[in-house]
Amino acid sequence: MKRTELRLIFADKEKYADKMLTVCGWVKSVRTGKHISFLTINDGSCFNNLQIIAEDSMADFAEASKLNVGAAISVKGTLTLTPEAKQPFELHAEEITVEGASSPDYPLQKKAHSLEFLRSMTHLRMRTNTLGAVFRVRSVLAQAIHEFFANEGFVYAHTPIITASDCEGAGEMFQVTTLTPEEFAPKENGETDYSADFFGKKASLTVSGQLEGECMAMAFGKIYTFGPTFRAERSYTQRHAAEFWMVEPEIAFADLSDDMELAEKMMKYLIRTVMEKCPEELKFFNQFYDKELLDRLKAVSESDFGRVSYTDAVEILEKNNDNFDFKVSWGCDLQTEHERYLTEKIFGKPVFVTDYPKDIKAFYMRLNEDGKTVAAMDMLVPGVGELIGGSQREERLDLLTERMIETGMSPEDYSQYLDLRRFGGAKHAGFGLGFERLVMYVTGVSNIRDVIPFPRTTGSIY
Repeated sequence: MKRTELRLIFADKEKYADKMLTVCGWVKSVRTGKHISFLTINDGSCFNNLQIIAEDSMADFAEASKLNVGAAISVKGTLTLTPEAKQPFELHAEEITVEGASSPDYPLQKKAHSLEFLRSMTHLRMRTNTLGAVFRVRSVLAQAIHEFFANEGFVYAHTPIITASDCEGAGEMFQVTTLTPEEFAPKENGETDYSADFFGKKASLTVSGQLEGECMAMAFGKIYTFGPTFRAERSYTQRHAAEFWMVEPEIAFADLSDDMELAEKMMKYLIRTVMEKCPEELKFFNQFYDKELLDRLKAVSESDFGRVSYTDAVEILEKNNDNFDFKVSWGCDLQTEHERYLTEKIFGKPVFVTDYPKDIKAFYMRLNEDGKTVAAMDMLVPGVGELIGGSQREERLDLLTERMIETGMSPEDYSQYLDLRRFGGAKHAGFGLGFERLVMYVTGVSNIRDVIPFPRTTGSIY
């Protein structure tokens, strides 16, 4: 049996009109009469459903009329155009084969279900309109990321999942060990002896592929990573997950301005691609989740992104402190409400905030001449706030070493990273994009748990 996917039929209905086809899918609804039944199916290849007409002249009409929602079926029939009806076409069945029956207690009946309810059944929820649309958009965005960097001449780098270094310096990492609880117990000096562990030293799941990415950028010039990362933050917010994916390019012989140019170009490419390839999904999200979604995405794809220094941004925000729950002052980390105010009220478009105080940024960011700020940037977008964070990396060995010591890190633990500055180092820059936050932004879905197929969050591994 060679089936025809629904996406192909909806893309070119005239090509398949009046032809005998075999389609497969899962039953979304059933309406049964004495002599005719109407079934709606979806095969996951596109947002749209196909209506199946089954008449009592069909040999297996009785069996088809008893189908439950959720059943997997294959249908052989003729496609008929119906320009006068609500649907553009329908399939008149000659034969319906049940591939997998569904019991009457199938939990996803034809009615509205809350996203919270759907999180209780991650194995089934992608069959719904919302989650099906989310994960198709996610797929298109993932492929577009690879297309963009391939077109730009980047090398795709695979960086380790298990690591001995903490890129962020935050210490909130999932530890990986083969030691038994008894072996893991601290010794008399209060420390665990890792000499018998699998790697012979303390190891954890990575929080970022950046440090290894920098190594590869010093050989290939332009690289990017796109893979899973892990944070052991006990956070219950809608924007944090314990396991998520990160996009992290690194570019050699580049400064902060080059970094922002790359980020802006990438963002516009991704948005334009998803608007082109997922129009039905975006219309759905615009109707049910964010009435301004399509206008906002279009505006971002066509805007020249603004730029403002952190110091100037704080000065602007301080004049409007009465509007904020968290008051702004120089040296504070900007909150989402501040970021959205800048993009939505002040600039009316995406904006890069640059040159943050060094004390609120990571050790590897390049120190500016004022000695107080670093060459960092955050891309802020309307409706969300921060979407991308990046910086020019500190290429000066002495200043990087001083910064490590200042933040309580041991330079000996990062000897290979420091070697990059000793053996043919060059100015370089990069950024990180949380992939799930991008999916949230493009779909208007507000909870990160609803843009990851099987989310891992504090207190829940489903």
